Amino acid sequence: MITADRLNTVQEYYFSKKLREVRGLITEGRPIINMGIGSPDLAPSKEVIMAVQEAIDHDNAHQYQSYQGLPELREAIADFYKEKFNVVVDSVDEILPLMGSKEGIMHISMAFLNHGDEVLIPNPGYPTYTSVTKLVGGEPKYYDLEAQNGWFPDFEELEKKDLSKVKVMWTSYPHMPTGATATNEQLIQLVDFAKRNNILLVNDNPYSFVLSTNPISILSIDGAKETVLELNSLSKTFNMAGWRVGMVLGSSEHINAILKVKSNMDSGMFYGIQKGAIAALKSGQDWFNALDELYTTRRNLMFQLADKLECSYDKNAVGMFVWAKLPKGIKSAEKFVDGILYDKNVFIAPGTIFGSNGEGYIRFSLCVKEDKIKEAISRF
Repeated sequence: MITADRLNTVQEYYFSKKLREVRGLITEGRPIINMGIGSPDLAPSKEVIMAVQEAIDHDNAHQYQSYQGLPELREAIADFYKEKFNVVVDSVDEILPLMGSKEGIMHISMAFLNHGDEVLIPNPGYPTYTSVTKLVGGEPKYYDLEAQNGWFPDFEELEKKDLSKVKVMWTSYPHMPTGATATNEQLIQLVDFAKRNNILLVNDNPYSFVLSTNPISILSIDGAKETVLELNSLSKTFNMAGWRVGMVLGSSEHINAILKVKSNMDSGMFYGIQKGAIAALKSGQDWFNALDELYTTRRNLMFQLADKLECSYDKNAVGMFVWAKLPKGIKSAEKFVDGILYDKNVFIAPGTIFGSNGEGYIRFSLCVKEDKIKEAISRF
């Protein structure tokens, strides 16, 4: 059986291949410390776990659920956005719960892209934006993000290009993988750019509450809903990566378009997980403070490791990664990290997996326990 032509446009996800290699080394008995992937190693709160346990015995808990999620879940998302971002959204038709925001990238692309439509994708940026664009027949068009511009687009340069075929633009602030943040003024620039060029702007926003003192949503910009969607997730903020709980917010017109795709792709999120998500969204400030305290300790240790490798980094970056520039003279990030993997048994992600502008950089994940970071430091 010959596979579909679309599979020729993409490759297996880097981490899928690399982690298989890492697991092979572990099987051989090598003491690998994995600093490559941002999968939280911590548990959700006790309240979240209790909410799931109690939900198991509820009537109808094991039946198919609504494609739009429980009304209480949408209301909890709306309350969360109002409290944390001062953004008002209608819980009835401006919010769509997702089985992880990665699902949302596919659903949005299927809802708005025709074959040959162009998509603006950040370089560096999340690799899934590119692979999904290709899978649905779109054409990736990369826009440069560079350190000297604070990892923010150069709109003057961007508008010199032919944007007539561009339908969607992906952004992510706080930015992954660099941890750069955007000011309110910069978000206004993004929204204005999208409006001028009739582009659907999608901001991927899962890192606002990890080491960030000023959480911000692009939907807080006046008039943003006309041309903006925002993806968010419970994976990082509430240690629920494996639960697959995300959301997309925007105008009712845009949300209904995405729902047409989603309702043909799944049969609703498990009731108990939705109840756990509701509990998570109602977490008090103590939860966020404790999370930041822990990640601050880990980040300070990771800075020490980066210093050992003679790398430079921005201490003000947010999120659960440390994005570090390699020492002068090092030309290949992938060769550098492979050398460390096989010599020191430490796996670090090369910046090149996020785009060509990631060459010369590596990314450390903070989803590593303190004793393991200290052990990694000792190996150098």
